[in-house]
Amino acid sequence: MEAMKEINLPKVPEEIKQRFIEITNIIQTFSVEHLNDEYYELAIKLAAKLARKRPSPFLGGTTKTWAAGIVHALGIVNFLFDKSKKPYISSADLCNWFDLGQSTISGKSKIIRDMFKITYFNTEWVLPSKVANHPMTQLRKLSFF
Repeated sequence: MEAMKEINLPKVPEEIKQRFIEITNIIQTFSVEHLNDEYYELAIKLAAKLARKRPSPFLGGTTKTWAAGIVHALGIVNFLFDKSKKPYISSADLCNWFDLGQSTISGKSKIIRDMFKITYFNTEWVLPSKVANHPMTQLRKLSFF
């Protein structure tokens, strides 16, 4: 896969900026190898929200655990672990790449998803190219409410 397109990193509080940059660099490297620009941009948006939260959860934990949790949280709502979708990566390969256990990544992902109400029912965190065909978008079209 080719290099990600250059994006300007969002502003984050100065006290968390260095950790934010480390996390986004890890996400960028993973995205170049396994994802795409859309995932990368959405991951940066989510990382910035985490960095701006008071107090920022980035103050604790390792940067690679946060990066893995962000990718996993977005991967769940975008069907990253479904072989029939593109891009695809297995959960085991994600764990191997980050050199972290499944429970560590899943736990961090759950914290992030709970914090921002990231569910299948919320299309805010769906890749822009997938929103029109996302199952929840389709259900809304069928809704009588």
